[in-house]
Amino acid sequence: MMRVTTLFCQRVSRYLNDFYRKGDTIKAVVKSVEMNNNQPRIILSRTDNQFLERLFEQEVPEIYDGLITIKKIARIPGERAKVAVESYDDRIDPVGACVGMKGSRIYTIVKELRNENIDVVNYTANTSLMIQRSLNPAKISTINVDEEKMTASVYLKPEEVSLAIGKGGLNIRLSKMLTGYDIDVYREIEEEDVALVEFADEIEGWIIEALKSAGCDTAKSVLELSVEEVAQRADLEIEQAEQVMNVLKAEFE
Repeated sequence: MMRVTTLFCQRVSRYLNDFYRKGDTIKAVVKSVEMNNNQPRIILSRTDNQFLERLFEQEVPEIYDGLITIKKIARIPGERAKVAVESYDDRIDPVGACVGMKGSRIYTIVKELRNENIDVVNYTANTSLMIQRSLNPAKISTINVDEEKMTASVYLKPEEVSLAIGKGGLNIRLSKMLTGYDIDVYREIEEEDVALVEFADEIEGWIIEALKSAGCDTAKSVLELSVEEVAQRADLEIEQAEQVMNVLKAEFE
């Protein structure tokens, strides 16, 4: 911890939603110490993954003692983080130990990070299982992993797709960062539904790919959205989104 100076206050305010006054105490990791005109210049960070790791060490004795290890951290500072942990003692639940009784341990960390959401994931060397855990709270129906290309195709029920992607795409972005795999999310095709690729003669390929990346890979998954939502997700003009909707509606008329 360190006392805040006026200059440091100005620098800290650039990151996250942190604001400090001169004389406040702040928790951060020291990134570097430089000499400038014989004056020490200390560079601190609250956005570095190491800072989050140190907070866990402070709040979780099992991590400090080496009984639980943080295997990897994926973080979008100020928004959300995923932390993969592993226990070296079969009697210790690593996720439960990090969360604490009634969330007491994780709450302290979240509070320090100004309510940044933190998901704690039980690490495993099984790639398929790790990807499934990283996409929590979404429940995966089927997963196909290509370990050579470091890609994964995940299939979910329609109501699970939005959970896998998360608000603003945060959940799937963090899952990719945590696992190191390029993850594509697909909706399970229901009866009487049609995959978007079947409309390649009527809808431009880049539009189909943009919709698939947004979790809409079937006709009905697109038709469930408003024109405005389709335009936003695929980065289209309203007129283009309307044309896409009209093509898809015609399939079921």
